[in-house]
Amino acid sequence: MYQIEEPIYFYFFAIIPVIIVVFLLSFWWKKRTQKKFTDIALLKKLAPDTSNFKAVLKLVFLIIGVSFLVISLVNPKMGTKLKTVKREGVDVVFALDVSKSMLAEDIAPNRLEKAKQIISKIIDKLGSDRVGIIIYAGNSYPLLPITTDHAAAKMFLQNAGPDMVSSQGTAINEALNLAKTYYNNDEQTNRFLIIISDGEDHQEETKKVAENMSKEGVKVYTIGVGTEKGGPIPMKINGSLLGYKKDRKGQTVITQRKPDVLEAVANVASGRYIDGNKTEKPVSFIEELIANAQKNEFETKQFSDYKDQFQWFIGLGILFLLIDIFFLDKKTKWIKKIDLFNEQ
Repeated sequence: MYQIEEPIYFYFFAIIPVIIVVFLLSFWWKKRTQKKFTDIALLKKLAPDTSNFKAVLKLVFLIIGVSFLVISLVNPKMGTKLKTVKREGVDVVFALDVSKSMLAEDIAPNRLEKAKQIISKIIDKLGSDRVGIIIYAGNSYPLLPITTDHAAAKMFLQNAGPDMVSSQGTAINEALNLAKTYYNNDEQTNRFLIIISDGEDHQEETKKVAENMSKEGVKVYTIGVGTEKGGPIPMKINGSLLGYKKDRKGQTVITQRKPDVLEAVANVASGRYIDGNKTEKPVSFIEELIANAQKNEFETKQFSDYKDQFQWFIGLGILFLLIDIFFLDKKTKWIKKIDLFNEQ
């Protein structure tokens, strides 16, 4: 396992395209200037050892050298030991609705991005609690199994979208059934399932499944995003708006938040419904809820004794820069003999 100590230095990779642009401009200027003074055929006779390939190779060595030096500034660290750590916390599973209705822009930037913001901010407030993520639409899928790695949870969360599910719809009961498999600690007294959706569920058995989960000790909380007035579902390709989703009659589909559905699910499962249009409201509520919950002790494995690895990248960076410095633009005699790069 590895850690990045100073990720801000990744911005230095912006130097590489600058180097490439400078090289191309310099190469173009040289060729243009040469044409002013002599014919290309005559120039090859006057300077037969000039090698364009070697110039490009020098550029490659320079870029590789700079890349290694930038990585050394970032200072990657490698975990050398795997140890078992005892922690106290609760299990929190998020069920994120990624149906196409969540792309509606009746709240900024859209319902799905608002839901991601809420989950991300809640994760930031968690201590040593375990977290898992489920995505669902017409079907449900495990995006991230229960874990204490909050950074991984946020990373996986950013990639969640409608394209990750095979069928569309909003089947909350599918997410509830999958969530049952996430709670692998039978002794855990506080287990939470947080559903974030616009509430457009069309399954009658959803409340029954939620009630059964409550009997098994899982508290279900629901967060609604979107407006009750609703909005159209944009159809986009590469960020460009093509139009809005239409029904079979050619009418624009208006999707609305259904708080009644979400309230009913939460009420039968010993939970509560929260309006999620203002991010801070659900974040504060869930933070307080988990902070006051009884914590259970559990064991988890994690890497420790992280050691700096920057010295390897400094060495490689300097090596490639030295090769670039001492590597001449002219053709090498032994290369000319074997005609390795077809430059004769």
